[in-house]
Amino acid sequence: MFTRNRSTCRFVSRWSLLFAPLVLAVLACTCNSQELIFAPTAQPPAVTASVVRLSTSAPSAVVIATPTTVSDELMAEVDRLDALLVNLYERVNPAVVYIEVSVESQGVPVPMGSGSGFVIDLDGHIVTNDHVVTEADVVQVTFADGSIVDAKVIGADPYADLAVIKVDVSPDRLTALELGDSRTLRVGQRVIAIGNPFGLNGTMTVGIISALGRTLPAQLAQSEGFFSNPEIIQTDAAINPGNSGGPLLDSRGRVIGVNSAIRSTTGTNSGIGFAVPVNTIKRIVPSLIEKGAYDYPYLGITSDNRFTLAQLAGPLDLPATRGVLISEVTANGAAARAGLRGGNRNVAVAGTNVRAGGDIITAIDGYQIADFDDLIAYLVRETVVGQDVVLTIIRDGQEMEVPLTLGRRP
Repeated sequence: MFTRNRSTCRFVSRWSLLFAPLVLAVLACTCNSQELIFAPTAQPPAVTASVVRLSTSAPSAVVIATPTTVSDELMAEVDRLDALLVNLYERVNPAVVYIEVSVESQGVPVPMGSGSGFVIDLDGHIVTNDHVVTEADVVQVTFADGSIVDAKVIGADPYADLAVIKVDVSPDRLTALELGDSRTLRVGQRVIAIGNPFGLNGTMTVGIISALGRTLPAQLAQSEGFFSNPEIIQTDAAINPGNSGGPLLDSRGRVIGVNSAIRSTTGTNSGIGFAVPVNTIKRIVPSLIEKGAYDYPYLGITSDNRFTLAQLAGPLDLPATRGVLISEVTANGAAARAGLRGGNRNVAVAGTNVRAGGDIITAIDGYQIADFDDLIAYLVRETVVGQDVVLTIIRDGQEMEVPLTLGRRP
């Protein structure tokens, strides 16, 4: 389950505070052994032990374990890492905001939820998730210094789950974050998330990039098909409801993504979080500021992404194992105008009907397409509406090139 929730945690009773440590301890110790795989680990460092008796009359003793000596060089490295994270938080947190949204009901604002966001310029523009502010009638922003100001939604894109809100404050009250580059990211790289999980302002968590190039379903589906958000960053940095819209940062404090969703069966962090990459922000946010929306290039095809082409190659006797098998071509779309063909028959594969007989797209402008997600990512990353491209396709076993002018996504 992908969870995109707003934090609504506001009130904590005296009794819940009393028993909270017990509850947390139980949660931390509860697990399903069938879901745990323990990898081999190195042996722990040797320890020396001494016995200290509390009194001459007490029969029991307390064993105090003394760890092996840590070198000054290692401790200096630990201190440097701590200092880096402390400095990063102090520099970045003033730019991270807490967003509360309400809806009007009979003229009275009713709280709807909350999330996070971050300032990107001194004009007062703040980036957050579309799902944080969608349908909101009233948006309020709380800065790290506790000041609260009203904000206005000036642009939103549900496909990328991005939105821009604006506050009217003096530039000297604003701290803007630097945007990084998604192309430089590597799996294993340290990342930091700052946001407001469960309404807890200014919370910082640390993890790594767990994977790159993930694809998530967009916020909406239309009659022309389901759309996806490509090139998503996966991280194990703790992200929970309320973190949505906050920045994912590299060790230099540069924004590399916008925290958007978690995969969880409980609605809380399970070590799998997702962020929209910063290069998507760079491409879409200027359009949201300028005209309130972003136009996506559009081919006008559908493909059965339940199977890869490699999985279909045997059952359908296909001449390729990488690419996109076209199931249907949308009427009056770019692909239809270029003469591309969809499937003409149903074939049972693993107990599921698959539309077979359509063209196979293997490349676009010479870029080799691995699968449907790869095609979407290329279109979003490299092309614009109205651009002329050349598709390499396989039809009836023959390779051919088809020129095509990209349309606008409905």
